[in-house]
Amino acid sequence: MFISPLGVHMWYVIRIHFVASSNVAGYEALINGLKITIELGVGCLDVRGNSQLVIDQVMKASSCHDLKMEAYCKEVRKLEDMFHGLKLIHITRRYNEAVDELAKIVSNRGTVLPHAISRDLHEPSIDLGTLASTETSAPEPTDTVEALLTVAEAMEVEQIPQLPG
Repeated sequence: MFISPLGVHMWYVIRIHFVASSNVAGYEALINGLKITIELGVGCLDVRGNSQLVIDQVMKASSCHDLKMEAYCKEVRKLEDMFHGLKLIHITRRYNEAVDELAKIVSNRGTVLPHAISRDLHEPSIDLGTLASTETSAPEPTDTVEALLTVAEAMEVEQIPQLPG
């Protein structure tokens, strides 16, 4: 969900149609949320997400030990350069009622709100072709519903008003 400086809520849902771990779903939510905010012309963001691993890797509190996570992190870094300010904060789902509502809609395969921004992902946001030959560990498979649930609960983005000057 995006929250404008005036408190206007704009919902977004990303439906993943490929097998994805919860960490991949967290990165997909972040990357696609950043792309949407770039399209909306947002310059500064305060991003709140429930994936501690994704936030720690992006904020450089921990390193990527998996080639796939490293590739996702690099993609976030590319997008990060398009903002004047980007801050990620970990927030648990139990303290994020709006995201919990999105998770319920997705987990029940309910209808997405008519005013919500909705995107269907049929392939990952990163090129996995170069990783296939070098990755040795098997991915953490989840079904599509679980990945959707993770994406729905992974992000809340708040636009920070820019200071003059």
